Amino acid sequence: MSQGFTSQMARNIFYGGTTFFVLLFAALIFHTETKIPERSKSAELTPAVVRGKHLWETRNCIGCHTLLGEGAYFAPELGNVYERRGPDFIKGWIKAMPTNTPGRRQMPQFNFTDDQLNDLVEFLRWSNGINTEKWPPNIEG
Repeated sequence: MSQGFTSQMARNIFYGGTTFFVLLFAALIFHTETKIPERSKSAELTPAVVRGKHLWETRNCIGCHTLLGEGAYFAPELGNVYERRGPDFIKGWIKAMPTNTPGRRQMPQFNFTDDQLNDLVEFLRWSNGINTEKWPPNIEG
């Protein structure tokens, strides 16, 4: 046994380590897949939510806002705006833009109909209901 480290020993370490980490990776995938349905039980996808998400995407809202931490940081986080401000405030804010206040960032006027505003608010309500494990850490985003 004074030969030292042989190629057979190296091969065994390689195969053993590879097998261990493949099994570990598979276990982590399985664990994650079983937890996702538990976290999203309260988030029911309705046609209004789908239409609101379509408005969100076609108007490139994520180009300025973040939603659950993803997007641009030019404008406020909107993952919990429904909880923070409520549906009436959201609709009023979108209708009032731009305010033409000097020195402030302005949101463009999208000229949404009342139905489109309701759909967008439903999408934001749905986003607010996602279990994000306490993200964002600050209520103001």
